[in-house]
Amino acid sequence: MNFIQQLHQAESLNDSLLCVGLDPEPAKFPVGWKGDAARIYDFCAAIVDATKDLVNAFKPQIAYFAAHRAEEQLERLIAHIKRVAPAVPVILDAKRGDIGSTAEQYAREAFERYQADAVTLSPFMGFDSVEPYLRYPDKGAILLCRTSNTGGNDWQMQRLADVPGQPRLFEHLARLAETEWNKNGQLGLVVGATFPAEIARVRELAPSLPLLIPGVGAQGGDAEATVRAAGRSGPVIVNSSRAVLYASAGEDFAAAARRVAQQTREQLNRARAG
Repeated sequence: MNFIQQLHQAESLNDSLLCVGLDPEPAKFPVGWKGDAARIYDFCAAIVDATKDLVNAFKPQIAYFAAHRAEEQLERLIAHIKRVAPAVPVILDAKRGDIGSTAEQYAREAFERYQADAVTLSPFMGFDSVEPYLRYPDKGAILLCRTSNTGGNDWQMQRLADVPGQPRLFEHLARLAETEWNKNGQLGLVVGATFPAEIARVRELAPSLPLLIPGVGAQGGDAEATVRAAGRSGPVIVNSSRAVLYASAGEDFAAAARRVAQQTREQLNRARAG
């Protein structure tokens, strides 16, 4: 089963568009574990166990592990997800972007070392920075397209004078990802939840691709507007991280995370049904 098939299966099995982002910050851990980077695995595994039947993906962000020398804990965590939630794909949020043999090594890191089902990539260096990941036919590569940070306007909204119709950069990328770059049907796109109109535009240009949409919850993205804009023609992965992870600073943190995840899933499903 490839990444796209996994997504469809998890969405159907758990009736969910929700992805829980695993961004562990020891300073925010519950009392007793607070500040202890050695408990990163324990914290994240508890979140996974509490929410595994409510999500269509988990998305560990590699920097939150590497900054604490916790790569081994990340390996253990992804192995744990595959044991307790084998139908739920794991997206390694790494945002890699390099060419040639370096990209080959990053692909090995994501798919062989960590056993992720998909990885996020920066496509700024062009298709040859993406192609090494596509040599893993069952894996997904999710390209940054229209991000929610303010600085995204510096590049993504600029028009391309030499391309017919003078599309903005993010529009040109969405079209390439839907067509000539998507040789094996492995690509997806990252589009921030804070720009619903641009989510809709990306969906228009890339009707079949999975859209990974961060920014719902603590970052202020509107869940209902996000789902309406993303449409139904391709998979939708709506990520929430901090709002779920840090729903409580007490011993009930996992139960609180489940409550928030359940509420978010229901909100997304109401928007999908509306």
